[in-house]
Amino acid sequence: MSSHDAELRGQPLPETNANPRQENPISKLARIITQAARFKGDAHALDNGEHAALARLDPDAELRPHQIAALSRALVYADLSPETWQPDTWQRWGLVAHGMALAGHDGSQKLGQQLSDAQISEPRVTKLLTARDDAFRQLLPRLLRLLASKGKAPNWFDLGGLVLNQGHNEAAAEAIRLRIAGSFFSAEAKKPKH
Repeated sequence: MSSHDAELRGQPLPETNANPRQENPISKLARIITQAARFKGDAHALDNGEHAALARLDPDAELRPHQIAALSRALVYADLSPETWQPDTWQRWGLVAHGMALAGHDGSQKLGQQLSDAQISEPRVTKLLTARDDAFRQLLPRLLRLLASKGKAPNWFDLGGLVLNQGHNEAAAEAIRLRIAGSFFSAEAKKPKH
């Protein structure tokens, strides 16, 4: 596991002899949430009820037992250790899991490029990138639903890093915001003018 992965999780690096090419937690969580169960009891995917619980989850509200169960299962399968987390960390990872259940994950393009391709307006992108704390957590699910309605899955390497760092490690969050803005405005500038 890289130091970047530990930074995303807000936790110190675990001592392990694991393969240095070990899958990153965002990738694992995305795979677990977006992959349909192949059979009843599949230990590497969520069932339909768990997926629905994550899609309905409101990270700002009190989590219901079935939502805690679905979120915990997904986090543990992604090799995270939620049993040691503070409520703030649960809320951040809950928002990531909720977003993945709503819109999926596509790491093949930068998030800014995806927003441009989905024809998300400049004011909406600017609003998201300037929002903080509660405003950010309220805007993000709306944006994800909009992306999903346009058949676009976001890049959670970018977006997850922003969710996990915003309000916690502002220097890292600001670097991610600038990367997203840079790729969005670059893609917008390359579009033909009418």
